[in-house]
Amino acid sequence: MDEKKIDRRITRTKRMIRDAFTQLMEEKGFEAITVSDLTEKADINRGTFYLHYKDKYDLLEQSEEEVFEELDKITEEAWKAINLKDRNNLEGGMPLPFVIKLFEYFEENATFMNVILGPNGDPSFQVRLKEVIKKKMLDKFFLITEEEKRMVPLDYLTAYISSAHLGVIQHWLKVGMDKSPHEMATMLSQTTFWGPAKVAGLTFD
Repeated sequence: MDEKKIDRRITRTKRMIRDAFTQLMEEKGFEAITVSDLTEKADINRGTFYLHYKDKYDLLEQSEEEVFEELDKITEEAWKAINLKDRNNLEGGMPLPFVIKLFEYFEENATFMNVILGPNGDPSFQVRLKEVIKKKMLDKFFLITEEEKRMVPLDYLTAYISSAHLGVIQHWLKVGMDKSPHEMATMLSQTTFWGPAKVAGLTFD
């Protein structure tokens, strides 16, 4: 059989398994899922499942790893293109192009992301995603900021911003992505660089 056809078949089968996995996590939570549940929902036999995964824990790990590999690729490619113009755009409340791409990725994988970040999801995934936001986005950005002008210790600042970013992503997914990726990236940029008080309309004149 043609190798490309085999690859497509494998990709399709793994997608069916992950879709079934996502639905079951939403319905009953990870701990309650069995391999029998997965094979029945995906309409495959157990042998097919075990060709690709050792067990449900391996399925969860591989599914999450695929997400982080893609996020890593997006952020690494983006930082190569960052320049002074982007910094000036941020000061004007414009979003970085790669943040828009991140939201586009979340939108494309909304069902899985909503479940994995929801109450029946994996808490360790949330912790790791915050760390990705911190390491891949904030730490690199703060390398081009002026240390003497910082009003808050960097570790507290990155903890605050990464938690806020994750909360915004979770809310957006939960409410059905009522804003476009561009709108979401703009809101995050404005809130991060102008501050919550300003974007909330608070004035102290």
